[in-house]
Amino acid sequence: MTDPVTHILRVVVVDDQALVRSGFSMILGVEPDLEVVGEASDGRAAVEVVTRMRPDVVLMDVQMPGTDGIEATREIVARDLAKVIILTTFDRDDYLVDGLRAGASGFLLKNAEPEKLVDAVRVVGNGHALLAPEVTRRVIERMTSGDSAHTHGNRFPAMKPAAPKALDLLTNREREVLVLIGRGLSNAEIAAELFVGEATVKTHVSNVLAKLHLRGRVQAVVLAHEAGLIRPEGDAAAPPAG
Repeated sequence: MTDPVTHILRVVVVDDQALVRSGFSMILGVEPDLEVVGEASDGRAAVEVVTRMRPDVVLMDVQMPGTDGIEATREIVARDLAKVIILTTFDRDDYLVDGLRAGASGFLLKNAEPEKLVDAVRVVGNGHALLAPEVTRRVIERMTSGDSAHTHGNRFPAMKPAAPKALDLLTNREREVLVLIGRGLSNAEIAAELFVGEATVKTHVSNVLAKLHLRGRVQAVVLAHEAGLIRPEGDAAAPPAG
């Protein structure tokens, strides 16, 4: 009996270093459910390749000549061409908040183990957010310290912070869920925190994203912090009474 046909996730790799592109392509290319359908060395070329090939996932470097990865991500996401994973290193984490505002589905360290690279593509390709805890913590620290205001990401406001009236559309339980998303918890962890089923959490998450017009879970993390729902020391702001 033959195995059922697996859905193939199509990937485009973007980096200005040929060795990095070829290395990632080799790692992904040996997986039966992944196919690298294109490469690009800068942001403008990335948009062109993605427009032509329509992949499921783009691995996007940030610092590249000409059009950088943030601007390319903004355009790709705005046109709903593909999901984007930002490739980063710890010494360039000042770009991460910008990438999230541009609509990236998550980020991955460039020195990650091969299996983490493969898992990241599968996670994002199947519609989930990629929130590596060690990177997310740095993003949260930067946002709550106010440093993100000094980055160049404000030139790419793909995600506008929700107005107070928009937050008022949330039920108390949905607001609780948004706070827990902002703290970086997974659906399973939120379910345990609130003593509800994971399916119930998924429904609440979907409602939060729809009501606040967010593209995905990662943007919900950004919004929770920008809206002041998470205190700098990490304590959740209390939901309104009622």
